[in-house]
Amino acid sequence: MKSEREQAYLNLINQLLTCPSGEEAEVLETQPELRDDGLVAAMLEEAENLRKFGQLNNANRLMNCAGILLGMNDNTSVAFTRQAEAERLFQQGNQQYKISQFREALHSWEQALTICRKIGNRQGEANCLGHLGNAYYSLGQFHRAIEFLKQSLVIKREIGDRQGEAASLGSLGNACQSLGQYHRAIDFHQQDLEISREIGNRHGEANSLGNVGNAYYSLGYYHRAIAFYQQSLVISLEIGYRPGEAASLGNLGVVFSSLGQYQKAIDFQQQSLVIKREISDRQGEANSLGSLGNACKSLGQYQKAIDFHQQSLVISREIGDRQGEATFLGSLGNAYQSLGQYQRAIEFHQQYLKISREIGYRQGEAASLGNLGIAYVCLGQYQRAIEFHQQYLEISREIGDRVGESISLNNLGYTFLKTHQYAEAETALRASIAIHETLRSELVSNDHKASIFETQISAYRLLQQVLIAQSKFDEALEIAEMSRTRAFVELLQQTLLTTPPQSPPYQGEEEELSQFLPLKPPLSKGGLGGLSRFEEEANLSKPPLSKGELEGLSIPKIQQIARERNSTIVEYSIVSSEIYIWVIQPNGNITHRAANLEPLKQQNQTLKQIILKTRVSIGTDETDDEGNKIQLESQYNRDETGGFPLLQLLHQILIEPIIDLLPTEANSPIIFIPHYDLFLVPFAALQDSHNRYLIENHTILTSPSIQVLEITREHQNRVRGLRQAALIVGDPTIAPKFNENPYKLRQIPRAKEAAEAIAATLGTEAISGENATKVAILDRMLNTRIVHLSAHGLLDDFQGSGIPGAIILAPSGDTDDGALIAAEILQLKLDSELVVLSACSTGRGKITGDGVIGLSRCFIVAGVPSIIVSLWNMGVISAKLLMTEFYQNLARGDNRAAALRCAMLTTKARFPSPIAWAAFTLIGETETLPLSTEKSDLRRLVMSLPDDATPEEILAAFSKLLKISEPPFVKQLSAIDVGSTDNINIIAQTIKDWCETKPQIEENLENEIYQMGAGGTDSDPPEEIVREFYETLKENKIRLGLSGDSAVVETDNSGTESVDHPT
Repeated sequence: MKSEREQAYLNLINQLLTCPSGEEAEVLETQPELRDDGLVAAMLEEAENLRKFGQLNNANRLMNCAGILLGMNDNTSVAFTRQAEAERLFQQGNQQYKISQFREALHSWEQALTICRKIGNRQGEANCLGHLGNAYYSLGQFHRAIEFLKQSLVIKREIGDRQGEAASLGSLGNACQSLGQYHRAIDFHQQDLEISREIGNRHGEANSLGNVGNAYYSLGYYHRAIAFYQQSLVISLEIGYRPGEAASLGNLGVVFSSLGQYQKAIDFQQQSLVIKREISDRQGEANSLGSLGNACKSLGQYQKAIDFHQQSLVISREIGDRQGEATFLGSLGNAYQSLGQYQRAIEFHQQYLKISREIGYRQGEAASLGNLGIAYVCLGQYQRAIEFHQQYLEISREIGDRVGESISLNNLGYTFLKTHQYAEAETALRASIAIHETLRSELVSNDHKASIFETQISAYRLLQQVLIAQSKFDEALEIAEMSRTRAFVELLQQTLLTTPPQSPPYQGEEEELSQFLPLKPPLSKGGLGGLSRFEEEANLSKPPLSKGELEGLSIPKIQQIARERNSTIVEYSIVSSEIYIWVIQPNGNITHRAANLEPLKQQNQTLKQIILKTRVSIGTDETDDEGNKIQLESQYNRDETGGFPLLQLLHQILIEPIIDLLPTEANSPIIFIPHYDLFLVPFAALQDSHNRYLIENHTILTSPSIQVLEITREHQNRVRGLRQAALIVGDPTIAPKFNENPYKLRQIPRAKEAAEAIAATLGTEAISGENATKVAILDRMLNTRIVHLSAHGLLDDFQGSGIPGAIILAPSGDTDDGALIAAEILQLKLDSELVVLSACSTGRGKITGDGVIGLSRCFIVAGVPSIIVSLWNMGVISAKLLMTEFYQNLARGDNRAAALRCAMLTTKARFPSPIAWAAFTLIGETETLPLSTEKSDLRRLVMSLPDDATPEEILAAFSKLLKISEPPFVKQLSAIDVGSTDNINIIAQTIKDWCETKPQIEENLENEIYQMGAGGTDSDPPEEIVREFYETLKENKIRLGLSGDSAVVETDNSGTESVDHPT
């Protein structure tokens, strides 16, 4: 309960706030008995409360009243007066800063700092220094900001102000982030976080978690940012910290917008907006409305975006937030630019520029200049665009914004390309890329490198265009290789961090900050000055790579890889409206061709749409970016001759431009290096105009890049012959959580049968059901030559690692759901020579310029040289047939690519539709993989039969076979009761009779036993039935499971397998 005097103070304050402007001094004169230290303190406290609730005008008015009172100086002590004046100036600076009056705030804090130093107020001195640092940060003077923040940090440590120390560290992190020094920013924010936790400052902990998230967001590592924002949100909810809750929700909205999940972004921003309105956070309200506008713009809802931005603009003007006003004017300009209203966009960008210059907002000034440059490019006024981009570049260099510098160089390169100034464009783009590489070299983990690389890949594509325009085809190939594998190749050398890097012990701010880069000199007044500054940037030596990192491939190295593999390498690069294609032949010759995508554009089709519709045309289910099921137009259906129009279209785009460069021998390997959505193309099924599939003429495998081929070869040399065992897994027991939404997985008994058939081929036993636990499989996997996993696969990003994918194995206990996730696979060190993932869409994942980020990548990183994955869900029976054929072909001595090709052709003969045979693709090494047959009594028996064995010799072997107790074949065959007869005719008839008791074999499956003679016509001589039966055994082509009945496959008239249970 307030005292009588405190209530009197509040009554007087209310009079001051409600009296006519200019009469405040008169009101104070009427009550001289209240003019003392207590009234000043009450005024300052109430002004801060008003500021927190967004009532900035009243807060400023009350601060001015405090100044008037101090000037009267009647009942206040001298010491208190000086302290109060410092406090008033400090709070005045806060008010000015809040409404973007950064220079005015600087002046107020400088005055407050002078007083604090005179009266020896170390705490006040530290606070003023910190706020001065924040003001210089807002003015874009990041290095000056750091100087003041360092001074503030030193004092706070000297006086033991741990909370203030944390705040200074957080501000230093923000400054480093703006300088592009991301790893240092994260380090500072983590120190801030550690202190907040040590002192139990939950509000500070929530804020610092958000700052760490912001740093990761700036890196483009969105999934890790989400993890930190979620932690911040949880704490804010626990302690009822509504501003923190609103901030976290808003940050989540921003990151989901960057991930392209715009509806999710809108949901988060709307939640944030509700809270900000509840707590009267007007500035936050404007920011949320602006973010909603950005999301709507990304969805193509331009008018809705404009409405949101206009609301933001109104609020910013009402509260006097000039920086926010400038920003939202720029957002309106971008929205109108998207509508093609370029002149109106320019008007908004010019207002953005004007205000930014007035308030000294250097980052805004640079951004508005960049926006103006883009608008003039759209108008075709390239010289004006170049002038604006040059100014953007100059300011970015002045303030040390390396990301902005890189973007402006990229924009200049694009503009020079449009004006056919190819040499200038090349120099600018190489300079932009040099900065990219510098930023990447400073990052401490490869997951960050992959993310920031993906957000900055435009320069690599543009540079390819520029080089091709200059007929520098080989140099363009080098850039294409660099653009797709920088992060992945380095990832092959190191293990991806799955937890945030820990901060090293603090070494003192002087040492900690000693590596900050000096400001780069601006461009000379002549603009580009003959591009000398570009040339200096472009000729910078590449930053030294850390141990284990690899240089990009040179042309001689690329040629060497093709020669060593005796393979034809085909690399694709999607650039603008073309696909660049390079063919590197086994003799080292390099040829460049291109495919024109303009015809697709004229039909309002994109390459991605064509690829997805192609998959739909052969029977897969596909969805668009909004999650809607893709429907196929009737003209794209399979025609009456067996042709698939879209498979033929992709053949025309991807193969026909280079068909004369491909090998004529079917066994000569072709290694396709796809790009972006081309990773979804089933190259084996591409069809020419005569309905012949590519696999019929060529042996095919793929790789994320040529450089990855070099690494997988190193893996193969390392693991060759280290292990002998095979690990075959089929139909693991599914944890209950995966039986429910959203997964709804079911057991796949036929996958168990398939695994058992494959295991018999390899002379081992399959692991299935509850025995196939994640713990058991991981233990076995470490000492296995061949790993074959026939289980459900998911594309979810478990644990927010940024790498989607999981293989669902059996759970080991209540805390283990059995999901072997991608991030865990990355941590493995495997000696396996081959991993086969016969599971749902194991070849898919997050598609980026760096390849498919998913399960296949993880196994390559784990050390596996060859991986076979599936591009879609295959039916168990066709997968069983194809995979058993594959392993038999390996045992026969075929190399891995040839073995897969022959298995595909065998399966195709049985099930003609590509959906039944074209899903699997081999990534990596293709050399032979000799399989031991010594462990299988069955194989030793049937392989020992000579090609010219007599019926009597076959009969003797058959009799011996029935005495063997080895699964899985014998348990089936022992059901044939031949008694003690030695008559080959009786045995043959018995075999035939037994098969005919299985109607599903005869009527549906057309099992190989029946086809090869055991169920033949009555005119077949019994001796021939037995001989063919044993020839089948000899080739190891009987595929029966342990149960008494064989699996049933329904077929349509085309012989297409019905995919009743996806593997």
